Amino acid sequence: MRVLTGLLAVAAVLAGCGAVPGQDAVLGAEAGTVERLGVEVLEVLAHDPAAFTQGLELADGVLYEGTGLVGRSSVRAGPPGGEPTVRVDLPPPLFGEGITVVGSSVWQLTWKAGIAIERDRATLAERRRATYRGEGWGLCHQPHRDRLVMSDGSARLTFRDPRTFAEVGAVTVASPDDGAGRERRGLNELECVGDTVYANVWQSDRILRIDPDRGAVTAEIDASGLLTPDERAEADVLNGIAAVPGTDQFLLTGKLWPSMFRVKLVPSG
Repeated sequence: MRVLTGLLAVAAVLAGCGAVPGQDAVLGAEAGTVERLGVEVLEVLAHDPAAFTQGLELADGVLYEGTGLVGRSSVRAGPPGGEPTVRVDLPPPLFGEGITVVGSSVWQLTWKAGIAIERDRATLAERRRATYRGEGWGLCHQPHRDRLVMSDGSARLTFRDPRTFAEVGAVTVASPDDGAGRERRGLNELECVGDTVYANVWQSDRILRIDPDRGAVTAEIDASGLLTPDERAEADVLNGIAAVPGTDQFLLTGKLWPSMFRVKLVPSG
């Protein structure tokens, strides 16, 4: 095992109001504490180094992964660290993005096409399509809230109906900076865990833990150092976080990474 220490996080959490359907929630300025965390590696698993990972989710022991790039986008399912048992490719010009499991379905985003694809969870066959405005990046599901959470690369999280994909609210994510709310842009691949959302920050090795009702960052996680320098030279950015159900552990990987890591979050300092 090895402990990877975190970056110094900004100390504070905002308090604000919940999301109102059709409009952004407004952030307050009540200060709290943003935890700074690192990751402890428990296991190293194989990962397809040709997979441009955009979405990652573990459900009932099956790892679902969405990949991107035009002509190379796919959604696949199989055992963690093993070869996919099911794979479906997206035809050009679609560029695959985030995915999430919802009951017997898997929702898959596309980057700029404004198309969300609902798939059969067992076969990954397309069931239907829904449209949305703007870009699609990350996606996760909060079943107890009966909503999807979606990112578009900005500081905004959009809430959507898991059946119709209609927008039902939104929030802007921020953490205080000298007493003012500092927006946290670049929110990418998402993972919902209870009332919490974890978000990869694009072009970084950071993951944010977010209270989506308030748009408040509650922890900043430094996941740097997972790859060796030689592996890093051939890989792209960290992007892929999947909670391991029933544990406090996560699977982490990235775009074109040769490995996936089972980790737990630990204090750093």
